[in-house]
Amino acid sequence: MSPGFSTTAEALKVRDWQLGPGQPTLVMDQFSAEDFHMVVDDRADVHVNSKDGRFYLGWFPLGRPGGDGEGWKIAVTGTTKVPGYSISFDAETPADVVAAAVTRVLETARPR
Repeated sequence: MSPGFSTTAEALKVRDWQLGPGQPTLVMDQFSAEDFHMVVDDRADVHVNSKDGRFYLGWFPLGRPGGDGEGWKIAVTGTTKVPGYSISFDAETPADVVAAAVTRVLETARPR
């Protein structure tokens, strides 16, 4: 066996990757007024909170103030026993990618 790795020309083909921010409605359309509050501030940033206050999504089309190119922020507050988490995406992350992450986070939420 020779050193290195083995592959095929098919595996090395050039791909077209989705680039650019896309349509933020792919993300925002996942939230209902029944379960979430949505606020658009004076910078046109969008903030979504669950009615229980434990989920937050922020969309910052011009970048989050004080953030380094952060365009999307997802945060879930923890409990007294389990810490929460946050996920950030830059402003150029395709909305399809952010929507997939939001979908998965929402799927993990269970009513008490």
